Amino acid sequence: MSHTNKFGDLVGSIDEGTSSARFILFRAETSDIVCFHQKELRQMYPQEGWVEQDPKEILSVVEECIEKTIEKLQELGGSPTDIVAVGVTNQRETTIVWDKTTGEPLYNAIVWLDMRTASTVDQLLETVPNKTRNKNYLKPLCGLPLSPYFSAVKLRWLIDNVPKVKTAIKNGNCLFGTVDTWLIWNLTGGVNGGAHVTDVTNASRTMLMNIETLHYDRTLGKFFDIPFEILPEIRSSSEVYGKICLKALEGVPLSGCLGDQQAALVGQECLVRGKAKATYGTGCFLLYNTGNALIDSSHGLITTVAYQMGPEAHPTYALEGSVAIAGAALGWLRDNINILTSAKESEELALSVENNGDVYFVPAFSGLYAPYWNQEARGVICGITEDTQRGHIVRASLEAVCFQVRDILDAMNKDCGIPLVKLKVDGGMTANSLLTQWQADLIGLEVQRPAVVETTALGAAMAAGRAVGCWDVENVSVESNCTSFRPKITDDERDMRYSKWKMAVERSFGWESNAMV
Repeated sequence: MSHTNKFGDLVGSIDEGTSSARFILFRAETSDIVCFHQKELRQMYPQEGWVEQDPKEILSVVEECIEKTIEKLQELGGSPTDIVAVGVTNQRETTIVWDKTTGEPLYNAIVWLDMRTASTVDQLLETVPNKTRNKNYLKPLCGLPLSPYFSAVKLRWLIDNVPKVKTAIKNGNCLFGTVDTWLIWNLTGGVNGGAHVTDVTNASRTMLMNIETLHYDRTLGKFFDIPFEILPEIRSSSEVYGKICLKALEGVPLSGCLGDQQAALVGQECLVRGKAKATYGTGCFLLYNTGNALIDSSHGLITTVAYQMGPEAHPTYALEGSVAIAGAALGWLRDNINILTSAKESEELALSVENNGDVYFVPAFSGLYAPYWNQEARGVICGITEDTQRGHIVRASLEAVCFQVRDILDAMNKDCGIPLVKLKVDGGMTANSLLTQWQADLIGLEVQRPAVVETTALGAAMAAGRAVGCWDVENVSVESNCTSFRPKITDDERDMRYSKWKMAVERSFGWESNAMV
């Protein structure tokens, strides 16, 4: 063999997010990145509150990222034959339906944050027994409240509103999937025998899978009136789903799959009960590993599958809290009211003032997610005086992210009874060390930021490598490469500031409904 394996075994990771896709090559058993390629994805807004993407564009962008990364690998002296496995991680809940005979999408992908299904949720609430309209009616079965966020509601909308979808179901040609399923089906052959599968983490976001049995649930299927034959087979997060047919990676096993927030939990090594991570991006997502225990939250969090490392393994569960607006608040300061020229400038402006000037900003632009689940809340900025400057408002918007994380951590502590010792953080916003320090201050815990920021892609690579026997997931440590931030303020100051945040949150409630009166 003429080629010497310069990098050792490599594991590829397809990381398909909401705003971009990338393909990253990691050296097996380490978190070293050899090379990668990333490309932005277009979003379409056909009506207010609607968010769509073109499924074919998602696929072609992923394929382009793979091809460009392989070219970079060859320039570095590596070879595609060094790649032993590939994993997939994806934006969750985004819903795609396609024709299995032609491979053509029957409609655009409906993205997770799309709000068109609010009316579908209302119609479904009418069918809850005893006219209770209880949003948590299905929660004991699937772990989730009835919300426009989850895939079954989007799929119900497609069946009701897109004649092509109804016809394809009638003719037995319709396939449904979240983004992971669409990619795996196409990459393993598509119309020529592609694997129509999903993993337990993505299936746990559809509202169709029973959170205990990890199988589709008849009661759930009946409630949403969705035919099971269009759904993908549910598999574990770490096993060989099929071989890749794409020329650049021909014959490589596709062997790992995790929804993006769960992948970050794995990539951050939160593999034992009681560990938690927060990912700071457009929104902020906090996952807390609850081990084999299924904890039903009574404080506004959702129960989700964290991962299942192999078909024979027990599933590991997590509690999840979602903050709708994190980095998006800085985008609003930049684009709507011109306080910032770029998100990067936020650190500098926030440092231009000595403290927050008693200003509190609740960015509830379209209601509040966990733990409030208050759709009628709207944004407020409180505590403005004649001394308030730009820096105070920017600082308040950064602190808002930290306070919202504290809200979720408090709910998690109440649900689990095991107080957290430290919080691991990742995502674009954590590059701002000021924000990371304030997070430590406002929760009163050590915050750890890893040197590898691509923890989502790393999690999928770990699951894929584990399935082919080249990554011992249980015994890897990325902890040594962390920067630690420890709280620098007193408990009294922390509690005083948090109680003011709670006052500001209360002032944000009820705006939407009051406006209607």
